[in-house]
Amino acid sequence: MKVMRITEPGGPEVLAEEERPEPTPGPGELRVRVRATALNRADLIQIRGHYPAPPDVPPDVPGLEYAGEVEAVGPRTRRFKVGDRVMGLVGGGAWAQQLLTHEREALPMPEGMDFTDAAALPEAYLTAYDALVLQGGLKPGETVVVHAVASGVGSAAALLCQAMGARVVGTGRNAAKLARASEWGVARTVLCESSPPSFADAVREETGGRGADLCLDLVGGDYVPESLQALAPRGRMMLVGLVAGMHTDLNLGLLLTKRLTMTGTVLRSRPVEEKMALTQSAERHLLPLFRSGALRAVVDAVLPKAELRQGLERMARNDSVGKLVVRWE
Repeated sequence: MKVMRITEPGGPEVLAEEERPEPTPGPGELRVRVRATALNRADLIQIRGHYPAPPDVPPDVPGLEYAGEVEAVGPRTRRFKVGDRVMGLVGGGAWAQQLLTHEREALPMPEGMDFTDAAALPEAYLTAYDALVLQGGLKPGETVVVHAVASGVGSAAALLCQAMGARVVGTGRNAAKLARASEWGVARTVLCESSPPSFADAVREETGGRGADLCLDLVGGDYVPESLQALAPRGRMMLVGLVAGMHTDLNLGLLLTKRLTMTGTVLRSRPVEEKMALTQSAERHLLPLFRSGALRAVVDAVLPKAELRQGLERMARNDSVGKLVVRWE
């Protein structure tokens, strides 16, 4: 099978196509013929040498999500059979013609959906669902601040909030990209051009002075203290990304007096049992919403495999809205 591998730390230019042996599925595993995958910022960081893969996946083949067909099954596999169309998250190795995954980490593709749309769903929606619902306790009628709302996870989070009856205030650094946010049910957008960013006043204005119930922070850095200012008493903050930096100054007194909760979370490095539990919960609660059209893929562009490097360069420039998908043909 062909894979795209990292030859050395660097930019997209260090990727090279290589032939590797076809993998053999073990007990409970599926071998999936990958038809489409997607690009994620974690892939860029891994290529640069700053985000090593977990020990159970190929260390030099990026790719966190896929959509494709079951090509072979291992012993004691019960949920899927050869020919089934599946999608899912993996710790790495999705930039390949074939991959192995445990059947309990795979999701059945919604009927009638094409592979390119399906490949745009797993990372964005499982990240948003886990952070907002399973950990953040999102409830109907709440107000949620979503940073980087025009990103893959941000747009998925906005659509998930809309489906659950929650109100969204979205932030971003690009006015043209923010103009798209109404498509995902975002009630108000805030352009963050200054450094440090300023959005807490707009959130309080939108909520009658109360503040937001929940914040999904995909950015980190200087957004964190302003996010705490934007939260209502007993508000919750989910920290998922650090593209704006790993360090900031916090007013801990604000955390105490407003009785705020701040939680950091990642998916990639979790134990496999936790990933399976998340996948099973998403199958019960998200798949019906995909089938009904309440949740959908937000795809910026679908690229052939030959243009994967150009897609990474586009992502590094922050030019995309939603997901960049790659056809693995």
